[in-house]
Amino acid sequence: MEKKVNTYHLTLTPVRLASGEPVSNKQLDLTVDNHDELFSIIERLQEKDPFGDKAQAAEFALGLKLFSEVMLKHRNNPLFEELKPAFQPFMKRLKSL
Repeated sequence: MEKKVNTYHLTLTPVRLASGEPVSNKQLDLTVDNHDELFSIIERLQEKDPFGDKAQAAEFALGLKLFSEVMLKHRNNPLFEELKPAFQPFMKRLKSL
């Protein structure tokens, strides 16, 4: 039986560069699968507002969920070896907020 996943399309477009250089017309379009419903997670974290900034709460939630999904898909990859022991307690603490 195939696992059910949510599929999202992300678009990343540069707006302003810290260097002051002109913004290129580069754009990254990415389709990703995630076992979680990302909008509900973002909304919940924005409600809790752990950083005093709802935009940063959304940025954090999205980054964390994208990262953790890759880590989950590649759980045996040595790259994640040092993170694995700390990640589960971190996620439990975050969910308890």
